[in-house]
Amino acid sequence: MCPMPSAETTPTSVHEPEPVRPTREDRVAAAGSELIGGPIGWRALLGTSWWTPVRVVALVAIGMFALGLVQKAPCYNGAWFFGASSQYTHACYSDIPHLYQGRGFADGLVPYFDKLPGDMDYLEYPVLTGVFMEVASWLTPGSGSIQHQEQWYWFVNAGMLMVCAAVIAVCVSRTHARRPWDGLLVALAPAFALTATINWDLLAVALTAAAMLMWSRGRSLAFGVLLGLATAAKLYPVLLLGPLFVLCWRAGKWRDFGKALGGAAVAWCVVNLPVMLFAFEGWSKFYTFSQERGVDFGSFWLIWAQNSGHPPTTETVNTLAMVLMLLCCGGIAALTFVAPRRPRFAQLAFLIVAAFILTNKVYSPQYVLWLVPLAVLARPKWRDFLVWQACEVAYFLGIWMYLAYTTSGDAHKGLPTQGYHWAIAVHLLGTLFLCVMVVRDILMPERDVVRRAGDDDPSGGVLDGAEDVFVLGGAAHPARHAVHFDVPQVEWGSQGPSVSTDRSL
Repeated sequence: MCPMPSAETTPTSVHEPEPVRPTREDRVAAAGSELIGGPIGWRALLGTSWWTPVRVVALVAIGMFALGLVQKAPCYNGAWFFGASSQYTHACYSDIPHLYQGRGFADGLVPYFDKLPGDMDYLEYPVLTGVFMEVASWLTPGSGSIQHQEQWYWFVNAGMLMVCAAVIAVCVSRTHARRPWDGLLVALAPAFALTATINWDLLAVALTAAAMLMWSRGRSLAFGVLLGLATAAKLYPVLLLGPLFVLCWRAGKWRDFGKALGGAAVAWCVVNLPVMLFAFEGWSKFYTFSQERGVDFGSFWLIWAQNSGHPPTTETVNTLAMVLMLLCCGGIAALTFVAPRRPRFAQLAFLIVAAFILTNKVYSPQYVLWLVPLAVLARPKWRDFLVWQACEVAYFLGIWMYLAYTTSGDAHKGLPTQGYHWAIAVHLLGTLFLCVMVVRDILMPERDVVRRAGDDDPSGGVLDGAEDVFVLGGAAHPARHAVHFDVPQVEWGSQGPSVSTDRSL
């Protein structure tokens, strides 16, 4: 790594604040940097080298994605096709090759318009995801055996999803302008690499990350359009409008919220209305399927159902899950209005999506992708992020071992039911842990690593530095920028790392 130049040669600018280096403020990041030669040098930090933060983050994200593809090699070489349990024991399952034939793409059926053979009468995915799947089928060679076509279909989708992964990492790096290296948390997230090609969730995650970037730049309409497109690919992105509403209420930014809401509504309608008008039954399948779906993998509802002599009905779970989600929304709104400083947009975005995941009746392992970029923007603390990721990796292994147990017959290879319940509990506790840390940062803003560096709300766009017009309790009205707190800095000398207190942030 490049050494720090002297004051006479350092290419600084009085107009641009110094980028935040995780290796100076985070002990885990500092220790981890030793694997690649130590903390980043000043040439790379200030962009005078080709190795700018965004380029490094993008390349690392692509490299980790490629490792995730290698992890799927046992399935690609036969486990998807020759044995139900082997794709679980190797933890390399993916929906993509199975749905190529199972959802009519191999037969040239048009999603939402053509009925499917079997129990699933129409494609059960939102419209924009269906378009993504259809485009991938056009790029898949139609010659050879069905196994060969399914392999190609997975590869084509993997290539398209790799672009989405790079977009996500780059958008996160650019959202907090002074914290570009936080994007490495996305790029290096092990659960991100392991789950990226299980399903098509990365499309919605990429559009959501791009929307967050647009909002951070003050482009409210572009944010709304991208969020509307994301919602047309997956339902969860629409939840971000709730936290944005209460934040704009506190800051009095109604015009910007209106532009965001209008852009989201128009973009969603442009994608959905043509299919809704000409193939309503097929279009509505996603929504009816979500409502009628019973308690499924990964949720605490499953633990209740499998340990109860009288498991709850689907209608009961739907009602209770909605009540719990509404309570969480009310709690987040109250937290927004009573917090001593207005919460950052990314913090509330993470909390609302985490609440949906925790209360939902199903948690597929790829749902962790929804939270990864939001978690990095909400709390870019390496220790806490890696603790949460370890819990998600444990769940990733747990669900496949449980499915191996249930599909291996009398051999009973894998994890029994009670063991799987513990894996679910680990996932739930890991997500709750990160939620608690984010709530603590909101209630005690001096502990927020983003605000300790001197920022207010880098992802907040028009909310960044805005004054409050509506608060409850003793919350302060002016949205003052953070004072310069004493932050432990890791300095690197000839004897290795040493910790000091630096007030020069």
